[in-house]
Amino acid sequence: MPVNIVMIAFAGISCIPYYFKYESRKPQTRETVVLAVMVSLTVMSRIIFGIIPGFKPVSAMVIICGMVFGRESGFVCGSMSAFVSNFFFGQGPWTVFQMFSWGMIGWIAGILNRKQILEKNRLALMIYGILAGIFFSMLMDVWTVLAAGEEFQWTRYIAILATSIPVTLEYCVSNVIFLWILTPVLIKKLSRVKYKYGFF
Repeated sequence: MPVNIVMIAFAGISCIPYYFKYESRKPQTRETVVLAVMVSLTVMSRIIFGIIPGFKPVSAMVIICGMVFGRESGFVCGSMSAFVSNFFFGQGPWTVFQMFSWGMIGWIAGILNRKQILEKNRLALMIYGILAGIFFSMLMDVWTVLAAGEEFQWTRYIAILATSIPVTLEYCVSNVIFLWILTPVLIKKLSRVKYKYGFF
């Protein structure tokens, strides 16, 4: 059990450096407001699709935020969306895993799109959506093992990975669908906001 507590604490503490990274670049107030709006939209999207557990536009929204506003904003959008939406879905030790998972999905999207790799290549974006679904599922399965109340065991983790394949596929499919639908519209609108107010 102490090992489990350490792992949960580590997942939560891992988010802190990314928040400091965001603050260190001294974002403009208007940029923070736009980011808050993105978090709100992401939270609402999760709530709206709450009746379908694995089919949600959260990862797609976080990826788009990271693509447009950069890795720091992508991480904040992902992690804060998990934290805020769990006031509706329920807070618990799993929240820090969701925060880190969605945060890293946004962070990596920001890195990959520095030269508009994801924005200009639809296939690359869809592949990243699939990988993001797998990444999220694998990290959340770590929490599933810890929730059993025993020490982390690789054999149990691998077994859970195997049994969660249908849910993982649902994550991947939903990411591809929502990225395909939302990216053309949101990228254009958010990019317009970005350049209009000088978010570089």
